[in-house]
Amino acid sequence: MYRWALLLPLVFLGGLPTAHGDRDEPKNDKRSDDRKDDKKAKGRPLVDVDAFMREYDRNNDGFLSKDELPDWLQYNFDRLDTDKDGKISKKELQEGMAYLQQRRRPSDVIHVLVEMSDCDECCCDEVQRVYDFLRKIDKNSDGKIDADELKAGREMLVKERVDGIMKRLDANKDGKISKQEARGLVKEHFAELDKNNDGFVDRDELMAAASAKPAQDKDKAKSKSRDK
Repeated sequence: MYRWALLLPLVFLGGLPTAHGDRDEPKNDKRSDDRKDDKKAKGRPLVDVDAFMREYDRNNDGFLSKDELPDWLQYNFDRLDTDKDGKISKKELQEGMAYLQQRRRPSDVIHVLVEMSDCDECCCDEVQRVYDFLRKIDKNSDGKIDADELKAGREMLVKERVDGIMKRLDANKDGKISKQEARGLVKEHFAELDKNNDGFVDRDELMAAASAKPAQDKDKAKSKSRDK
């Protein structure tokens, strides 16, 4: 079933020391220069391993122990330590360069809003919206969001979204959407939404569709149930 939600694409910048080569001076043939730059980029390491070792090898023994790695990389220690000797060599760093990337979390979106804004006044409005929403679902005002409050917040958003759809599409205000009134995704998936096949999509049918978990989540739940 289809969840009525918006996806927010995020672009994060890495924070590791990188290797930079000298760039050629621009020439008239831009496409030729682009191809040359592409070839150089393919041969260039993602991370300057020597710089990485100098920065984090605190005891200068030529290896990195788990506690010498930055916190945001320690979860990948076992992947980097391929010979399982409890330390990471320069060779292991080079071979495991793909793992030398900071793990990002959805909540980092707030960091992007704060750090990447070129307009503090505009960014302030967006951060305030986040803050106001979190305060709104923090029903006991303890400064924390628990699972029940998160669930209630999700149900509130779904209700508001469905109410908005009904308000926009239910032109004659009879509490349901006809095929003639339907627009966008409601029109495209009208037959699937109209569960009772009465030729209308009512509020309850919209709520059921908007609240339904994606199919893959249902498959996982069934798999866990079988394993028990």
